[in-house]
Amino acid sequence: MTERVLVTGVTGFVGAAVARAFHTAGYRVRALVRDEARARALHDTGYETALGDLAEPHSLPGALADCSFLAHVAADYRLFVTDPAPLYRVNVDGTLALMRAARSAGIQRIVYTSSVATIGHRDDGRPADETARGRLEDMAGHYKRSKFLAEEAVRKFCAKTGLPTVIVNPSAPVGPGDVKPTPTGRMVLDAARGRMPAYLDTGLNIVHVDDVGEGHRLALERGESGERYILGGENLALREIFTRIAHLGGQRPPRIRLAPGPLVPIAWLAEALARLSHTTPRLTRDELAMARHPMYYSSARAEQRLGYTHRPAEAAFRDALAWFAAAGQLRPDNAPGYTAHRSV
Repeated sequence: MTERVLVTGVTGFVGAAVARAFHTAGYRVRALVRDEARARALHDTGYETALGDLAEPHSLPGALADCSFLAHVAADYRLFVTDPAPLYRVNVDGTLALMRAARSAGIQRIVYTSSVATIGHRDDGRPADETARGRLEDMAGHYKRSKFLAEEAVRKFCAKTGLPTVIVNPSAPVGPGDVKPTPTGRMVLDAARGRMPAYLDTGLNIVHVDDVGEGHRLALERGESGERYILGGENLALREIFTRIAHLGGQRPPRIRLAPGPLVPIAWLAEALARLSHTTPRLTRDELAMARHPMYYSSARAEQRLGYTHRPAEAAFRDALAWFAAAGQLRPDNAPGYTAHRSV
């Protein structure tokens, strides 16, 4: 297979997994990067690179030249921002600019990475699926609002123009390569280090990042244009997540259950201190708002229509801890299965 696919966000956690999946399947991967330093970081991957920035629409047509497909993964993923304007400029305006450029370039098919954050909750408490439509007023925080608006913009643009586009909605990815780390990766690290003495009474859907990457390839090849597919894994209570990771890291699991309400003043103080120190708070009011509903999802549509599969959450935790240990962010004795030459 010699078709070329442009992948955005390749230097990020999910984007790297998406690029790996396409590369392994035989596609020619071109990575959109913002600067030469990021291009050099991809030197040994076998990918082509193209300079471009979602905040600079004039830079996008050249990156799309000679590409058959587009996987748009890049996003400004911050749950706390003091100035939300850049986040909307990238996630909403940049996404729409890329869609316009893709149409002009004659791109044959697109897979757009949204998020389960855009999906609503079910009133009966069952895991939500693609039919559970969220509402903008229900989106907690600027990141979720921006992803909701971006998905709506993609759907409307493609319906109007006929641009063949499939939307995927990953849940909470965990696994190797979480460089920053992401908020979910930071949670895994803290639990493995024994820094999670308490838990909120909520839950998450945990998916291995490499399953998300493969899900993107399947969506591009088999997905129906205009449809969206949840790329998820295992639904687990937060207490169970922390307990499993703590056991893997040789730590004591948390025993104290907390309700979101009483933590709001603490989150407000953490945000105020973060603004003064230009850092990221450990707890935000938006995160507490999200925790009021267990974030459980069903991937049945992707499984039935795309052939999507996912491994157990335990595998994602193990691979993440091994990678964090190899990267020097975690002591080897807190990472089961760690070897110094582990492949990522």
